Amino acid sequence: MGIHHKILIIGGGNAGLSVAARLRRAGQGDIGVLEPSDKHYYQPLWSLVGGGRAPQKESVREQSSVMPQGVAWIRDAAADIDPEAHLVTTASGARIGYDYLVVSPGIQLDWQKVPGMAEAVESPAASSNYRYDLAPKTWELIRGMRSGTAVFTMPSGPIKCAGAPQKIAYLAADHWRQQGVLGDIRVVLVLPTPGMFGVQVFAEELERVVARYGIEVRKSSEMTEVDPVAQEVVITDHAAGTQETLHYDMLHTAPPQSAPDWLKATSLADPENPGGYVEVDKHTLQHTRYPDVFALGDAGSTPNSKTGAAIRKQAPVLVENLLAVMDGRPGTARYDGYGSCPLVTARNKMLLAEFDYSMQPAPSIPFIDTTHERRDMWLLKRYVLPFLYWHFILPGRI
Repeated sequence: MGIHHKILIIGGGNAGLSVAARLRRAGQGDIGVLEPSDKHYYQPLWSLVGGGRAPQKESVREQSSVMPQGVAWIRDAAADIDPEAHLVTTASGARIGYDYLVVSPGIQLDWQKVPGMAEAVESPAASSNYRYDLAPKTWELIRGMRSGTAVFTMPSGPIKCAGAPQKIAYLAADHWRQQGVLGDIRVVLVLPTPGMFGVQVFAEELERVVARYGIEVRKSSEMTEVDPVAQEVVITDHAAGTQETLHYDMLHTAPPQSAPDWLKATSLADPENPGGYVEVDKHTLQHTRYPDVFALGDAGSTPNSKTGAAIRKQAPVLVENLLAVMDGRPGTARYDGYGSCPLVTARNKMLLAEFDYSMQPAPSIPFIDTTHERRDMWLLKRYVLPFLYWHFILPGRI
């Protein structure tokens, strides 16, 4: 066997690098990070890029510039994991041995699951902020629209940043309001959930937001087909068992998402979870069947919102528990399911939805009521959070 690391981390995104940096700070010297991309993206900014409120270039840096010092960067992609043999096989056929494994490859975008979706986002009238290269196109479509029907859709099932499909609708509607054309545009928001949000206090605030813009919300519904040539979407109402076909002049869509296909096929996947996520204890982040395997971020089976804020709380828990297991002790650190969804509701306002496994508000900023839209929360989203990400979160300092 050519390569072996005491700790192998699959994925060089937010989760993988945060853990690698924390392990280095804890004195661990033999760490490998398996990551094929030479670019590192701060994806939370893509909604603002699509809404014309941030430049695309601020969301990307060279992967080499954010890789922790002293970590072996293996520029390849994982293709299989054999936890019995402590072996990871890469896309190029390399075999990497490990003593302890951290699985954080992120989540895959299943564009093909909705007929016509993959073709639609390449067509002139549709886009998606879930791709770096398409986010500027979203803004071009919004900026060029003066009348007609704009449809914004969200898929069912877990997705990264579940608020993103709503955020862009609000950024677009506020722009059209400022331009004086909102009254000439029919805005339709398609949500798979029975409410605007899973936490009641935030759902009530978002009801006020959609009422302000006159947005038609289709709840318990999703786009099940799209014809990019005719510019039509089929919306299925799962509660009523009905379908409607809508013509669109602009479409913003978010694809269904799941664990990477190669990960689904491994024995690490949760057999009870159709998404194929790594089966971990939701509090300790340790695999339920393989004690030398941990997972965090979007590919883990924890039932929290898949956000960067969740990773920020998961990373220190995972590292503490991994170090304990390496030392022959039980891991006692616990993750409470914290997640946060910075819901941009206007071009200068934001609702900071914070919650945990109890699905109750879990505010982290003292003396500020974050259950309502706020201008200062917009500044947090636009300037403070990106700064913290590059300088403190990725290096494992907070």
